[in-house]
Amino acid sequence: MNLQNASTEELRQWEADLSNEYNSYCQQPIALDLTRGKPSADQLSLSDALDGSLKGNYLSANGTDTRNYGGLEGIKEARELGAEVLGVKLSEVFAQGNSSLTLMFHSMLIAKEFGLNIDDSTSAWKSSGETIKFICPVPGYDRHYTVCEKLGIEMITVPMTPTGPDMDAVEALIKADSQIKGMWCVPKYSNPTGTIYSDETVERIAKLGSIAGDNFCVFWDNAYAVHDLNGFKPLANIMEYCRTFGTENSVIQFASTSKISHAGSGVAFIASSESNLAAIKDALGVMTIGPDKVNQLRHSRLFPTFDSLIEHMNKHAELLKPRFSCVLEHLNNAFGDNDLGSWESADGGYFISFDAKPGLAKKIVKLAADAGVKLTPAGATFPYGNDPQDNNIRIAPSVPSLEEVDQAMKIFVTCVKLASVQQALEAA
Repeated sequence: MNLQNASTEELRQWEADLSNEYNSYCQQPIALDLTRGKPSADQLSLSDALDGSLKGNYLSANGTDTRNYGGLEGIKEARELGAEVLGVKLSEVFAQGNSSLTLMFHSMLIAKEFGLNIDDSTSAWKSSGETIKFICPVPGYDRHYTVCEKLGIEMITVPMTPTGPDMDAVEALIKADSQIKGMWCVPKYSNPTGTIYSDETVERIAKLGSIAGDNFCVFWDNAYAVHDLNGFKPLANIMEYCRTFGTENSVIQFASTSKISHAGSGVAFIASSESNLAAIKDALGVMTIGPDKVNQLRHSRLFPTFDSLIEHMNKHAELLKPRFSCVLEHLNNAFGDNDLGSWESADGGYFISFDAKPGLAKKIVKLAADAGVKLTPAGATFPYGNDPQDNNIRIAPSVPSLEEVDQAMKIFVTCVKLASVQQALEAA
């Protein structure tokens, strides 16, 4: 479909044909959900060996009874796994409950209200009395934006590039505005574009602490550190770069097993300098008397080594790859020879980012919803839900069966074509 060269008569005929196709979908009892990047039931079943795995032995390697209180840092075995995933020393990582998002919220709250320097209350972001700002690469992860909104932190966007955030823009913003206190990053298989940050980008991000000065902090959400579809691909180690530049305090890393084991009952990790972790531990000690160490022990026995974790993730890939391939096949067949849409083809993660023609994302999402296919709300991949181009749509194909993904994509493609033709007719 070449809309630019089509006559009005051709556009009207296309609209009629597509409307008939669309209406036929609307008359069917379809209810498909592609909104969130959750593991499918088959993926969750890969970790069912967690159940009963302790067999009455609740002692960790150092003899700690994991059923009892205490141990704010988490058990050593779990921390060792987190250290390998995030590429840090054991002393630089804590293992906690099931949600890395909880750790992100708590860390940002601690940095804002109390500061990450336990001996200096002026390290609290709020101590300056100025507006607190955070850099957000876009498109990005909606829950990061929600954390900022909840804490009253103003968000400033920078565009994503094929190698990560536009670092020229990031560095210029930081040099020009002392109110900027940090930056969100999903460095491997970014949500939703699937971008892996290049070594140069990781190095430049590690240097930001020396540009911004004290109390600047990158929130490094490495949610997809081992979520590869075509074999494990290592990410440049940001902490090693930070050691080179003396900026260890300027980065806090996060990861979890939420999309590795049972999503609702996994283990989350937080890694940073020992100084930052001391401040975070001080606050955690007010909120809790210890994480679920029994669950940490279960995970440590299911994944005794990093190699066993990668072997497990290869099984996830076997289930996910056909779904991703199905989405990409539909997009290539429908839009590979025209300008109705473009997309990012990732080698891992949980999403495919689709860009329609400007001004159409909200309409496409509504058309799909009316036909029984739920998508992430248009605008969700931008702060405040405001996509200035109104063209980005996040596709999450992991939960539905392969047959359901195929059906959903047929409907999605029809919605994109119909919305595009109708837009062209309005402009004719």
